[in-house]
Amino acid sequence: MHYDPVKDVFASAIKRFPFTRKIFYKTLDLMFLRSWYVRRELKNLRKLFGEKKISIFDAGTGYGQYSYFMKKYLLPNSIFAVDVKEKWIKDCREFFAENNFSNISFAVEDLTEIQHENKFDLIVCIDVMEHIQDDVKVFSNFFRALKKGGFMLMNTPSIFGGSDVHDDEDESFIGEHARQGYSFEDLKSKLEPIGFSVHLSKYTYGFWGDIAWRLGIKYPMQLLNFSKLFFILLPFYYLLTFPFTLIMMYGDFTSENSVGSGILFIAKK
Repeated sequence: MHYDPVKDVFASAIKRFPFTRKIFYKTLDLMFLRSWYVRRELKNLRKLFGEKKISIFDAGTGYGQYSYFMKKYLLPNSIFAVDVKEKWIKDCREFFAENNFSNISFAVEDLTEIQHENKFDLIVCIDVMEHIQDDVKVFSNFFRALKKGGFMLMNTPSIFGGSDVHDDEDESFIGEHARQGYSFEDLKSKLEPIGFSVHLSKYTYGFWGDIAWRLGIKYPMQLLNFSKLFFILLPFYYLLTFPFTLIMMYGDFTSENSVGSGILFIAKK
């Protein structure tokens, strides 16, 4: 299926009703297990910088969900958030300005073409790299953009069932993906020659997390991709299924997965 049309529906909804945007962010943080992992590691990374004000590059900000989190919980900081979708950037810029967030700016940028040099302490790239064919070029751009001692945190599907691909005959669940996912070895082999070192690597969405993803995300998205009329039924669907989904997500979050359909990777310059 193609995920972008469904995402555009949500983007249009929160644009039309701006007061729902904060609720939408909280819903994303609750519903997506990757957000649990990402927010935990962002807090851990912030501690490494002490009281220093850090400069953050939100590379592929989307709805602005993680920029919003970082402006609240990773202070003091300045954030530069980019995306290739101009209308999403416009919406984020207006929302953050209306809510008087300081030291945050937005721009339309293609990550394969950025030219930042020694500018950021932290680069955050969530569920973006699986959409980009020339990933090594982007990783090189990230390395150049980071200050020495800076970190790049990325989250992406893994080769172990990421994008719901389990063998050679399977196609990606998400039609916009350029690759099925990454492994630890794959990322290490691409990043270390550039100059990065591995700070942390963690497989996410293990056995229970993968089931939770299917129940909480995949099946509803398939229905919405088929017909937007299913928006009406979503509250009833989640009323029945979400308690079970939440328990399975918590089990995954508190476990050490040997493999999983997602991977969270932190590299250091």
